[in-house]
Amino acid sequence: MTTNTQRAADRLLDLAASGEATVGVIGLGYVGLPLAVECAAAGYRVLGFDVSAPVVEQISRGESHIGDVPSDALRPHTESGRIEATTDMGRLADCDVISICVPTPLNKIKDPDLGYVLSAARVIKDTLRPGQLVILESTTYPGTTDEVLLPVLEETGLTVGEDFFLCFSPERVDPGNPTWHTKNTPKVIGGVTALCAEVGVAVYDRVFDTLVPVESARAAELVKVYENTFRMINIALANELAQACDKLDVSVWDVIDAAGTKPFGFMKFTPGPGLGGHCIPLDPHYLSWKMRTLAYKTRMIELASEINAEMPVYVVQKVADALNDDGKAVRGSRLLVLGIAYKKNIDDLRESPALEIIRLLQEKGADVQYHDPFCPEIADDGHTAIQHLPLRSRPLTETELGQADAAILITDHDEVDYQLVIDSVPLIVDTRGKMRACCDGSARVVGLSGREMGEGPAEDLAPVLTQ
Repeated sequence: MTTNTQRAADRLLDLAASGEATVGVIGLGYVGLPLAVECAAAGYRVLGFDVSAPVVEQISRGESHIGDVPSDALRPHTESGRIEATTDMGRLADCDVISICVPTPLNKIKDPDLGYVLSAARVIKDTLRPGQLVILESTTYPGTTDEVLLPVLEETGLTVGEDFFLCFSPERVDPGNPTWHTKNTPKVIGGVTALCAEVGVAVYDRVFDTLVPVESARAAELVKVYENTFRMINIALANELAQACDKLDVSVWDVIDAAGTKPFGFMKFTPGPGLGGHCIPLDPHYLSWKMRTLAYKTRMIELASEINAEMPVYVVQKVADALNDDGKAVRGSRLLVLGIAYKKNIDDLRESPALEIIRLLQEKGADVQYHDPFCPEIADDGHTAIQHLPLRSRPLTETELGQADAAILITDHDEVDYQLVIDSVPLIVDTRGKMRACCDGSARVVGLSGREMGEGPAEDLAPVLTQ
């Protein structure tokens, strides 16, 4: 290790220890803004960078645009100057640490689109100087930090681990989670070199409750895609179980609840209308793509993805069959979708299966409306393949429900009056098992599997003690 390298590392370690480092966060969305707030709360000065001028202006006023970050948590930091938002990427030169929190979508054939990461790398390159630490937070495939980000940064002539430092530390944001948030969720981090990891751990140690260093940036990248692949595959298994239960005329919810009483060797996953959000439907494909480049086929990922992707079609068939039992066709029926966000109690529509279900029902000629207390509108963004946009949330009234031939429960937001629903519509197709707790209404309730709800126990199963 050269004297200059040691001096650069020592400077960052000192800035981390004193809390005097300036942290730049590129991308002020659902990952970047919570990170910026936590860095400021830890005592760092934060420069937040975003290409959207309206987002920068809103944050500069102390107004959050992210549900998990209340404005009351953001405003003290903007008013004190601890957080400053800007579109001026030239100010990256002022930062000691730069965290990249930009989207990593898939393209139309489910290959990684690293355009945002590359754009961030190029603007960092323009101002990269000795002694800076760069941390990639965006979910991506193993090898991205080494093979994509690093070559761009080294075009400056600077050397990683000697002149500047580079780590990968995956975001683990779970929108709407009341327990686990940015600060208290253990933070995995891996460096391109051992010294990179040491510096990265020192900087983030002030911000997060628990750090989990791993052997390399590549290992940290694999941790994130493995976590979400684990969930995706187990959800697919639950979805396949639901369809097996349907053939066997057994309630999938009773089976899963009973299996969940086993105190070891079982983790409960539940079926649903399909995958949503930015992570679970997409991240496994990063690993799959990477392994294809190494002539290895990730068969479980491909099969699980296929099962999950078919769930919206399965739900629409459930709706068609249930209407048929009432002597009605999908074409011409008025259907009210309950909940369009990809998960309960949030306003996030990314990859939501509700959008595909609405599209399929419209394609079959149904008059589809929706109610969602968190999502007031499905906007016409040029990419959403739904007719009659913008589509706006209908009020959940007895009159609105009375006009519907069926309600289709896709996302079980807590604040919906489900008793009103079951008392006011003739038919409910429940993809979440929510109506098991209020089966005393007049509606016929059809679930994902087997016998109709209301014909069996609604209570959660608990072990029965015997002497």
